[in-house]
Amino acid sequence: PTRTGILFILKQMGADIELKNERTVGGEPVADLIVQSAPLHGIHIDEAHVPLAIDEFPAILIAAAVASGETILSGAAELRVKESDRIAAMARGLTNIGVDIIETADGMHVQGSQIQGGTVDSHGDHRIAMAFAMAGLMSNTEIVIDDCDNVATSFPDFHSLAASCGLEITVI
Repeated sequence: PTRTGILFILKQMGADIELKNERTVGGEPVADLIVQSAPLHGIHIDEAHVPLAIDEFPAILIAAAVASGETILSGAAELRVKESDRIAAMARGLTNIGVDIIETADGMHVQGSQIQGGTVDSHGDHRIAMAFAMAGLMSNTEIVIDDCDNVATSFPDFHSLAASCGLEITVI
């Protein structure tokens, strides 16, 4: 049940996500997702929703970066003690690719806009690296992601899956 929070949050932002063939596998809910393009808008994500998507916040913050309006994340201080300080790493990375943010002790305010190219540091955190790779799909120029060797360890097929979605990844 702890992996479904991202779906709730993205739907609150306006995402068009439909669940089909819902079932339970290994005690966890599983479904096939039907996703269609839809405009996203900013929301307030409070601490009640943080535990249900704690590991998905790097990806959620990329969605917030391209949503219209402001997204506010609060009550997420736990993100500071994951594989990296994900609040600080995402704040610096988003700033480096042209997104206006205000970092707070327990989250951030993200003003949605057009993502620009730039260089970001994943701080060795595979989720940060994969989130900024997704940002590359929406950027007008390339995004260089430093320190992302561990993506292959946690998600060996990430490069091939990303390529099938149109993402060009060059390892330098």
